[in-house]
Amino acid sequence: MTGSAVSAVEARRTLLLLTVTRWFPVGLVIGVTTLLALERGMSLTQLAVILSMQGLVVLGLELPTGGLADALGRRPVLIAAGVVALVSGLIFVTAHTFGAFVVALLLQGLFRALDSGPLEAWYVDTAQGDDPEVRVEVTLAHAGTALGIAIASGALVSGALVAWHPIPFLTALELPYWVALAFYVVNLVAIAMRMRESRTHLDSTGLARALRSAREAPRTVTGGLRTLASSPVLRALVLVEVFWSIGMIAFETFMPVRLSELVGGQTPAGALMGPVSAAAWGLFAVGSTLAGIASRRFGVGRTALWARVLNGALVVVMGLATGPFGLITAFLFTYTLHGSGGPVHSALLHREADAGNRTTVLSMNSMVAGGSYVVGLLVLGPLAEHTSTALAIVVAGTFSILGAALYLPAIRQERAANRVATEPVTSG
Repeated sequence: MTGSAVSAVEARRTLLLLTVTRWFPVGLVIGVTTLLALERGMSLTQLAVILSMQGLVVLGLELPTGGLADALGRRPVLIAAGVVALVSGLIFVTAHTFGAFVVALLLQGLFRALDSGPLEAWYVDTAQGDDPEVRVEVTLAHAGTALGIAIASGALVSGALVAWHPIPFLTALELPYWVALAFYVVNLVAIAMRMRESRTHLDSTGLARALRSAREAPRTVTGGLRTLASSPVLRALVLVEVFWSIGMIAFETFMPVRLSELVGGQTPAGALMGPVSAAAWGLFAVGSTLAGIASRRFGVGRTALWARVLNGALVVVMGLATGPFGLITAFLFTYTLHGSGGPVHSALLHREADAGNRTTVLSMNSMVAGGSYVVGLLVLGPLAEHTSTALAIVVAGTFSILGAALYLPAIRQERAANRVATEPVTSG
């Protein structure tokens, strides 16, 4: 879809709307994904392998799909991502074997690779095209807030559906998945109707350009790596994801497992994870809002550093908790800091990118995250199965704290830029 130039205000509204429609169905399934696989007989090691499939695909396709979005347009790539998400979700909810779960997560990885970056890149380029002085970090923080509210709402609905269990021929953990599939359709329709690009990427020679982009994927990867090599600040920012991703395994994947151990089963844990996840993502939204305030007062880099340190420390507390109350409390605070870290990390990445490589830069960041997630799962899954879930959580949290030091180059650059901006102008 093309048309007249989109204003910064309209771009902001579209970003927020599509953020909500994209992440609400994630909220529906986020608390029951691991529990459903365990309910169908998967072990923790098998679960780790299943979930790692997504990261493997992301690792291989992030840069090529990022370059594809920059070359062909963000809208068609997002529509393709939505279709893949539907197929992946359908396979997952009907899977009863290890192989079927693996296929579902392979497709989920393709979805994440296609989905990572185009909407945010579209917003930044569209808003700056209309108003070069627009503060994109403020809207990115608001998008983080919208994301948190959307996931929180979905999780609350999910918990209610599990507790209610109104359809006898479905298990309590299956229904949220079927509802999520319906909302993925809503997201597809919203993208088609609301997202406009000021120029057409996919014109009469679109098919040829698409094939050429696929052939140029290795060059895209090489260009992305060259960009990393030429920018120490960007390189450090992307490497933060190595540590951040390991911490996320603890509070995304192992939290429901640990809760089920403490409350006595997957179904009661699934019912609890609804309101708990809703509260967590509500606090994620609060954390995103606070990040916007803190970044104006203390700087974007310093806000990112402290969000990372505190988030990792709270993951360690989760692992040390011996009862459900302590685990849930630490989990809630962990998500608050998780929400604070996202928008400021994104803002720092955007400072190192331009319109020609913005999606590629975001894809490099996500690619490193996906690869690190794979390695982390394959290490932490067997560790949890052969020792304890609690120990795996502590190890993940401790490791994730170390990544905070990688924000130091961005902080130094930010301070230098501020000094230049405040120096008095003298005439010769």
